[in-house]
Amino acid sequence: MADGFPLRVLPTLDPSAGHNFITPIKRINESQDVSEFLVSKAYVDIMTFLLQLNRAMFPAKLPDGTIQTWPINTDAVEFSAPIRQLQQLLIKLEELLEEAPPDTGPRRFGNISFRRWHELVEARASELLEECLSSKLLQTKSVDSNGVTAEEELKAYFLGSWGSPQRLDYGTGHELSFLAFLAAIWKLNGFPQSTPGVEERALVLGVIQPYLELVRTIIKRYTLEPAGSHGVWGLDDHSFIPYIFGSAQLAPAVSESDLTPEEGSLPDAPAPNSVTKANIVERERRSNLYFSAIGFIYDVKKGPFWEHSPMLYDISGIPAGWAKINKGMIKMYNAEVLSKFPVVQHFPFGSLFSWDRDPNAVPPPMSVHTTSAPRSQRESGAPITEQPPQSGTRAPWASGTRAAPPGGVGTAAPWATRRDGGLSGGPTSSALPDTSRLPPGPMAPTRAPWAGSASAGPAPAGDPSHTTKAPWAK
Repeated sequence: MADGFPLRVLPTLDPSAGHNFITPIKRINESQDVSEFLVSKAYVDIMTFLLQLNRAMFPAKLPDGTIQTWPINTDAVEFSAPIRQLQQLLIKLEELLEEAPPDTGPRRFGNISFRRWHELVEARASELLEECLSSKLLQTKSVDSNGVTAEEELKAYFLGSWGSPQRLDYGTGHELSFLAFLAAIWKLNGFPQSTPGVEERALVLGVIQPYLELVRTIIKRYTLEPAGSHGVWGLDDHSFIPYIFGSAQLAPAVSESDLTPEEGSLPDAPAPNSVTKANIVERERRSNLYFSAIGFIYDVKKGPFWEHSPMLYDISGIPAGWAKINKGMIKMYNAEVLSKFPVVQHFPFGSLFSWDRDPNAVPPPMSVHTTSAPRSQRESGAPITEQPPQSGTRAPWASGTRAAPPGGVGTAAPWATRRDGGLSGGPTSSALPDTSRLPPGPMAPTRAPWAGSASAGPAPAGDPSHTTKAPWAK
């Protein structure tokens, strides 16, 4: 259960009922389309699947009173045949890297050999999927004989999971596409429906974590740029979901009937501020997704942690523990990923992730997230063109020509609220209800509804190990 509501599970298709597959197409072309996405069936399905996986990663209370945790490489999680097939798929993709060695010539941005690797993946996509997924699943055809199969929809999300060969970048939109790829297989009855949480844990530990490791190898090998980078004002240059599942791994244990906890940590969990201690990060990255993602930051960035990752630094000061961080991360994913035009603009919609409006949807209020995108060109009659990726949110003081305040690299997250109740850098908005643990229905796009009433202060230049409270800490 979650906050008194039964935990929703992503529904699967009824094989006996038949289904019409649709070639996925781009639907999000301007800011108004993000608001439509947030009331779509696709949005509800994505959030349902994310919350379902998240709940499965919380430690479990066993009948004998002991606690079962779910670290990376644990023997407590068994992998079903479909999980092992997906692992083989990732191995084959890694082997393809040898056929596209990095270019040794001078370059300013990403390595152009990434395009060669991506071309190989695209050319062999059908072959790879047919080798590693059930033929019965892939060749499921539409009942109306339109020629579209399940494979065509799956391939769209699979190919969207590996970065952009045009821009030589990778970001949370590509990560979202891989999450949708797995959710689509789930909807097609591609995974065993066993005890709740069993297959979900296997997906996170057996597929998602290896996927993240492969992506990190690709990023380093081809020096891929962050897609639509938030710069230092984003959570992470490339990924988000390891912070969700990794914080759940360290939260208090739950039984199947327990509410999802909102505060506290496992008794022996490392403190959140351990992310600033390289030796602890190196130790914990082997067993925890959160610290694994932090470890990658240490691999590719130099200098004080609070300087190059101020958002994660602020979050490390949360005194209420990993459950509080987990709750905030889910809300932040909704606000900073699913509600951001630059992130979701390339997500395609077919039958498995439908653009149709969810019948229970409530129109979300407009926010700085859905408005930080190209204005509609239809009114002026100008031709509508696809917009380039935009930069992410900026620091509250980064408007106009104002310079950053001294020591401002550790300033509060840009979604922190002002003391007068308005949004930093945006229009005044009333507080929205906390919906992070509720079943998707959907959640309105907000500038982090968990933001507190006061901004966190800058990191002290003389004491980089000092932790600050994230602006959404209570």
